[in-house]
Amino acid sequence: MAEPSNITGASLLSAAGAPGVNADETINAALDFVREHLNMEVAYLSEFVGDNLVFRAVSAPGFEEMVAVGGSMPLDQVYCRHILAGRLPELIPDTGAEPLCQSIPLTHAIPIKSHVSIPIRRSDGTPYGMFCCLSRTAQSDLNPRDLEVMRAFANLSADQVNEKLAVQIQRSEIFATIQHVQENQLFDIVYQPIMDAGSRRPKGFEALCRFKSEPYRPPNLWFDDAKTVGLQAELEIAVIERALAALNDLPPEIYVSVNASPDTVASGALSDVFAPWPSERIVLEVTEHSMVSSYETLLNNLDLLRFSGVRLAIDDAGAGYSGLQHIVKLRPDIIKLDISLTSQIDTDVVRRSLGAALVRFAREIDAAIVAEGIETGSEFDTLNELGVPLAQGYYLGRPGSLDAAKAWFSHQTRQIRA
Repeated sequence: MAEPSNITGASLLSAAGAPGVNADETINAALDFVREHLNMEVAYLSEFVGDNLVFRAVSAPGFEEMVAVGGSMPLDQVYCRHILAGRLPELIPDTGAEPLCQSIPLTHAIPIKSHVSIPIRRSDGTPYGMFCCLSRTAQSDLNPRDLEVMRAFANLSADQVNEKLAVQIQRSEIFATIQHVQENQLFDIVYQPIMDAGSRRPKGFEALCRFKSEPYRPPNLWFDDAKTVGLQAELEIAVIERALAALNDLPPEIYVSVNASPDTVASGALSDVFAPWPSERIVLEVTEHSMVSSYETLLNNLDLLRFSGVRLAIDDAGAGYSGLQHIVKLRPDIIKLDISLTSQIDTDVVRRSLGAALVRFAREIDAAIVAEGIETGSEFDTLNELGVPLAQGYYLGRPGSLDAAKAWFSHQTRQIRA
């Protein structure tokens, strides 16, 4: 048999478990290997879909008109069912020696002179499809050892197929769960005060989502799952719509801050979401835990929102990918210092120096600055000394219900205990 020029069976089997080698790459490499090893023109992996065979992966250089990924053929016109039933062998060196092959029109149409095919099975044992090689030349020297080579790579491909099927099942389950949560509003909105550092009275509230699930999972995991299955924007918008309803119950000078990912902002959907509400009372916090795919698209949609009066805040500044480049490009109205910077800022000279630099930077670009994650009076005092005008954290007020947010204004003398 002819040996492949650029890969060996051992190296392919080793690479199958290597990081960065995905299922499609492994299957395609396996098909290339067996086709060259058996000196055949066509190799493919198929899936049975109803009464058809569908080609899922193909190695057939020069014979693309014969077989292509996504193409299909009726199962009653090919060998597959006969091989599964044992009416045809898996290894056929010469189809001329098999009367059943000769009775199938496809044998003469291509023509098929030699054929090797191994069933691919799902994890539960049911047939998925076939791992197949064929040639328009009879191969009288094909032997059981060649069949074992074919079977080894068919098994390798079956593992990859079943991993892909498992991922598809998992994605379908996640999709259904996220859709159910979104459609049935299975989450609560809590509001954490953003305080004026001088008066220690709320200037606004950040709306935070809490999902109703057992066991409890942090909100970021829900949004990560939603992104995985393409429902990130839909879920974020459902949460934002619920959160903005608080504007009906809070004093007119109080704003509500909502969170959205760059992709959701770039989708352009938020203009319609914000339209029913007084835009000057909305702050949009752009969460930045992943790379921005297109700053141009993001900026164009942000410009439309800001033109209407919505203010822009950069969330988690100092954490993740939120570097100065991101802040410079978006030119936010508000910069929010992440808890990783504000925590222990009273005792850490590096954090204090960076905080002071960001306060000066915010003044230079005419942006307000909010310190998040304040948990002690000493942290609050240090940030106040640095000139941070707005503050947020457990020391000042924990996230609570809308009724708790409204209570800040029904007790006019309420103060944070120093």
